[in-house]
Amino acid sequence: MTVEIIAIGGYEEVGKNMTAVKVNDDVIIFDMGIHLDRINIHEDTDIDRMHSLDLIERGVIPDDTLMKDVDGKVKAIVFSHGHLDHIGAVAKLAHRYDAPLIGTPYTIALIKKQIKGERKFKVKNQIRTLNPGSKLKLSKGITLEFVPSTHSIPQAVFPVLHTPDGVIIYALDFKFDNHQKVSPPPNYKRLKELGQEGVLALIVETTNALNFDQVKIYSERVPRIILEDLMEEPLRDDKGLIVTTFSSHIERIQTIADIAKKSDREILFLGRSMERFLGIAENLGILKLPKNSSIHGSPKAVNRALAAADDDRSKYVLVTTGHQGEPDALLPRIASGKTPFNVKKGDNVIISATIIPNPTNTANRHIMEAKLKASGARIYANAHVSGHAGREDHREFLRMLKPVHIIPAHGDLSMLTAYGQLAEEEGYRIGSNVHILRNAQAQVFNDYVNE
Repeated sequence: MTVEIIAIGGYEEVGKNMTAVKVNDDVIIFDMGIHLDRINIHEDTDIDRMHSLDLIERGVIPDDTLMKDVDGKVKAIVFSHGHLDHIGAVAKLAHRYDAPLIGTPYTIALIKKQIKGERKFKVKNQIRTLNPGSKLKLSKGITLEFVPSTHSIPQAVFPVLHTPDGVIIYALDFKFDNHQKVSPPPNYKRLKELGQEGVLALIVETTNALNFDQVKIYSERVPRIILEDLMEEPLRDDKGLIVTTFSSHIERIQTIADIAKKSDREILFLGRSMERFLGIAENLGILKLPKNSSIHGSPKAVNRALAAADDDRSKYVLVTTGHQGEPDALLPRIASGKTPFNVKKGDNVIISATIIPNPTNTANRHIMEAKLKASGARIYANAHVSGHAGREDHREFLRMLKPVHIIPAHGDLSMLTAYGQLAEEEGYRIGSNVHILRNAQAQVFNDYVNE
């Protein structure tokens, strides 16, 4: 038996995640994401008209040309969840492979949206949904299992490959949250069972590896309490109220809606990505919006809603994109005076998101907040908890799974090695059973014997 883990993207950066696992002659691809930072993409950005080769050259999508040299048949393209750094390149790359696209119902619905908007390529791959907790036979020796997880988007899973010589687990991205409204807790029982069966390799995210002073990432009930406190008074006064968060964070959207529905204000969800993520979640019964809410996606619809809110700001709650300060997103445009809604003294702005750490985001967010303050707005920043596991979550994960080999992913070299240092605290060794890969490198396991 030969098992090969091929690092295609996401091993030198946070984003453009793509990994291939080769078991003898069968190949399974996990994720096809974009690297948002490279072209300053935000949730409303449209790359549908750009060519894949241009995007590869810019470092926006994974360079999968190395797959031409992989001697094997791609049996499936499997998606862990619906964030753009995991599905954003599907319409640019999937057509190169004669293999089905497999994901949970919510993830597949988002993938279909990506494919529908594509202007350069025709994606005719078979599309298959697999519910969390279910299994699917991919070939004679390989079965795929979706173990339920939690993250900052619905129906995130741990894709698990069952092979004749051990289990391979792809853990990008996750947190351990037992108190979400939208998603049930992770299936800890099943994870422990897999650890008993024998995990050959764990491919695992390192998002918080440089911030491991966050011992354990808090549950979503924490921002629920924070938002209840922050929104209570602004909902009662006659000033404007704007809340911004990730449009893909359906759990957070549900919280904001549940708090605001108790007031007399109408809730306006504004922006193209709000329309995309919320519309799909509503159609699947995942999100339950109150009667006093509406979604506006097109520029004309957004401007009409903003004009109405500007006429009487005490009647509305605006829920917008733009929490990172991205120049073309809605909240920065409001801050810059480029919309029909004008920020006035005493208006309240609640930012339910931390700054995603890179210099561009930090600068953009500073500029946006400065403009809002100059207009007299009161800003309440970072009503948020991470969607990614902390140090002790990862330690618990390793103890549940007991993997023979660990492959850190979803980060740059400093993040991968920081995770390796945590693994060494658990008895592993970098270079022995913790494998630090770079994009286009591979790790091969020959004649594995379950230890």
